Amino acid sequence: MRQCWTIPTLPLAVYREVVAHLRQVDGVAAGLLPQTAPHFDPKLSQVGGLWLEIPEDCDRHHRDRLDAILQYYGDRAQQPWQPLDAQP
Repeated sequence: MRQCWTIPTLPLAVYREVVAHLRQVDGVAAGLLPQTAPHFDPKLSQVGGLWLEIPEDCDRHHRDRLDAILQYYGDRAQQPWQPLDAQP
């Protein structure tokens, strides 16, 4: 199952850190989405968000770990993660 999330103002370096932490959870794949804003805005992130693929048989412990990682970075940014339509 693929999920896509964004915090529009999160810096690129932080997105890379989040993806690195998500990839540490067994069976999870994660990466960055390209920025799709039509015009440059220095207040926006250099990326459009992140995607993560969670195996269908992912257990509750792994899902809780993923939620904790996303919650931690959302708290640091003082913004909630916003879901995006799944990207191919």
